[in-house]
Parts: sequence; C-alpha cells; structure tokens
Amino acid sequence: MLTRILLVEDDQRLADLTAEYLRRNDFHVEIETRGDVAEKRILAEQPELVILDVMLPVKGGFDICRNVRASYHGIILMFTARDEDFDQILSLELGADDYIAKPTQPRVLLARIKALLRRYPIEQELQNGGVSELTFGNFLISHSSRTAKLHGTYLDLTTAEFDLLWLLALHAGTILSRDALLQELRGIGFDGLDRSIDARISRLRKKIGDNPDNPRRIKTVRGKGYLFSQDDWN
Repeated sequence: MLTRILLVEDDQRLADLTAEYLRRNDFHVEIETRGDVAEKRILAEQPELVILDVMLPVKGGFDICRNVRASYHGIILMFTARDEDFDQILSLELGADDYIAKPTQPRVLLARIKALLRRYPIEQELQNGGVSELTFGNFLISHSSRTAKLHGTYLDLTTAEFDLLWLLALHAGTILSRDALLQELRGIGFDGLDRSIDARISRLRKKIGDNPDNPRRIKTVRGKGYLFSQDDWN
C-alpha cells in the first residue's frame, strides 16, 4: 500500500504541483485547503503523514497541530516561514515531528519526508541494537510500546520527544553533541543556529521533573552536548 499523505495547503497551485510530484514518487496524496476541515480529516482518516501549512484560512496550522496531536498517531511536518525561529520552535513545542521552511524545492521536501518515514516506520521494526527496554531506577522506557514511565506514571510524550529521549537513554553516560542528535533524528547537521534539539530537551526536562536551572537527569555539557544520567532516577 502507498503511504498516505494529507497535504494541508491553501495555495491551490502550489498544492497541486507538490501533490503531483509526490504522487510520481509513489505516495498517495490528498489535498485540503481549509484548516477547519483539515483538522476533522486528520482525526478521521489518520493518514501516515500530514504536511501542514502554518498560514491557513479559518483555522491555522498551529491550532490544528495542537488540537490533533493527542489523538493523531502519524507524522506531522510543518511548513513554516523561512528564517522564522518562532514558527519553527513553536511547531516543535506543539508536537510537530519536523518542520521545513517555505519556499522549498520539491526534491528537498521529498528527502525530508523519506527521512521522517525511515525514522518513524509505520510497520517495520526499528533497529536498536537488540534493546527494546531500558530501566534507570524508577524510570522505565520501552521502545516496543513507545512509552516511558517515571514512578509508575506514564509520561505524555510526542513522537519527536520520545525518539530524542530514547536516543539519549540508549547512550546513557555518553555525551551526545547537537550535531550527532540532529543527524540521527532529522538527517541534517547542526548549522550553529538550529534550536530544535534545545527546545525538545527543555520540554523533556519539564516532563521528567528535572530542575531547569540545575538539571541532573539530562545534563548540559558546555560546548559538547547533552548527557543522559544513569543515576538520579529515584
């Protein structure tokens, strides 16, 4: 079966050109131009991936992302304004899995979609060196069920947050640079400006009860990156 993509874009010409390009590359693409209708379709149809523009009539992309994230289990790729850090960081904070700035070349969009689908496979098993579950004191993270529990309580994590947390936990005790994290999670290198990893780390710290001023569970190693602590989980 072809991967289903819902393209939410109110520029009809751009939407048609983008959809046609993706269809030629073996995707099943449907277009929605209205934000309010798009929200209902995302929840009802549950496509594998949604390309969601920020600027939409009736209801904007940020509101849609916020409203569907808890019940939509696929991938959300946001179209953001070029060089707008606010759009990009807010997209991630609302639960988007990735963002891409407009305008963008179709081949760049295609590469980003393929990278996302490789990262979050729908049916194939992820390779994790044979490890499917990790435990640190009162913290348990399971890749097979894609859940994390602290003191017996499940954490409310987005797809992107879980993948970052799993990657850090899988390399507990090892410093991971922003470049290494971005390469693994988004397939791109760190350009010195991308703040997506920092934003996700900040959200994760809140959810795991880490002190933002003096974090002990996910530590910042100045000039090097982030370190997931094997201790301090009791």
